[in-house]
Formats: sequence, C-alpha cells, structure tokens
Amino acid sequence: MQQQADLYTNQYVLSGMICKTPKFSQSPAGIPHCIFVLEHKSMQIEADLNRNSYVRLQVVASGESFQDQTQHLYVGQAIQVRGFLNRHESRSGLSQLVLHAQHIERIN
Repeated sequence: MQQQADLYTNQYVLSGMICKTPKFSQSPAGIPHCIFVLEHKSMQIEADLNRNSYVRLQVVASGESFQDQTQHLYVGQAIQVRGFLNRHESRSGLSQLVLHAQHIERIN
C-alpha cells in the first residue's frame, strides 16, 4: 500500500494575505508550530468565463527551520506558501483541509 501512496502527488501553492494573527505552540515532542490563516482573492478562468476565487485556508508551519521566519509574520502581509494538504479533525469531529507549509516566501 505504501508504494501505491507514493505514486500520488500532494503539492499545493497558494498566495494571499495573512488574515489572522499567527499563533505559536509546541507539540508534546517539542516541535514548534506556527498556525495562521491565509486569504486568497483572484479572478480565474473557468469554461472560458471569469470566475471570482476566494479561499481562506489554515496554514501550519512546523519545525525548527520555520521558527525564525514565522516570528515576523503579521496580519496583512502578502506571502506565498507551498506545501501539502492534509485533513485535520477537531475535537468536535469537524474536519477541515489544512496547508502544511514546506516553503514560505514573502511577496513585496
């Protein structure tokens, strides 16, 4: 089963503005996490027609490599995040897609 799972691609790139104050935490294993929400608005072409696209997606940046970079994130900042999508389930049983960052770039 693991070999089959490796055949699939899960890469996502989203640019937008940080719209919620980043929150910092640490896992029981000592891994630092930064969680924030990225808001994206754009015009896309679908079936040869213009379509407004609006996305708000929670982003999780985990690990030592993101600690310095995420300390300077702020609401209203434009960034691009590349990573993979994963399903998170809340304590109440609600599920949501979350973007796990592998690369964060500021857009100026």
